Amino acid sequence: MDVEQYMVELGRKARAASREVAASATSARNDALLAARDALDGARTELARANAEDMERGAANGLEGPLMDRLELTPARIDTMLEGLAQVAALPDPVGSISDMNTRPSGIKVGRMRVPLGVIGIIYESRPNVTVEAASLCLKSGNATILRGGSEALSSNCAIARCLATGLRAAGLPEAAVQVVETTDRAAVGQLITMPEYVDVIVPRGGKGLIERISNDARVPVIKHLDGVCHVYIDAGADEDMAEAIAVNAKTQRYGTCNTMETLLVHKDMAQAMLPRLGVAYGEKGVELRGCDRACALLP
Repeated sequence: MDVEQYMVELGRKARAASREVAASATSARNDALLAARDALDGARTELARANAEDMERGAANGLEGPLMDRLELTPARIDTMLEGLAQVAALPDPVGSISDMNTRPSGIKVGRMRVPLGVIGIIYESRPNVTVEAASLCLKSGNATILRGGSEALSSNCAIARCLATGLRAAGLPEAAVQVVETTDRAAVGQLITMPEYVDVIVPRGGKGLIERISNDARVPVIKHLDGVCHVYIDAGADEDMAEAIAVNAKTQRYGTCNTMETLLVHKDMAQAMLPRLGVAYGEKGVELRGCDRACALLP
């Protein structure tokens, strides 16, 4: 495969599709999301088969435990994907909404209107459910997207993309509005981030190395994050039961995702009440706690 030619073709199709999607009715985009949900629901066997291929390949390549966890598509995670599509379809249409309208001294009214960006390139790692999340948000906001997932999830991502294409087709929208890069050649990323004639913005989702590479090499505007530490803060006067439920869920629901809690801060007036019970709860989950001397003195 000539990677450059392949990526240019994806870009050309995405650019043409972006114009149709930007001009589409809200109902058409919502119909596409709901039809994609139905297609995913009906393709559970195919999704499981594709994901099993990725999991087997990941194990053979020595993929670490947290990455294997992110890669796996369980029935519950498929359910979450379906729910997400329905939730996005139910959101108000952002396209065309006007805010901050002011009348100038001349009598001219000036405000801000939300419009589609055009073609959004999204580069991410591991989790195949990101394919659904990214595609649904881009489609809802009237954009076309080119998705480049991690090579470890290629089979899963391609299976999901076929369901998304079914949804677009059912709603009368161009299938090229959502395209998954179907090559693991890393040159595809380099090409994607240097095609300003076809791509309007790049959104990288991944580790620090990926973000830095994209930021340094891109000729397309980049919306990025870099370093971050996920905090949960329990303030004075917080509902103790709710605080415990949130703090335990934030750490233990899934250990391998980027939004898992890394730092717990507890107000000094809540420490006596919260830290002992949280110490027990985390201990039952096998979570190791490290704290300052004052915090450790309160922990069992």
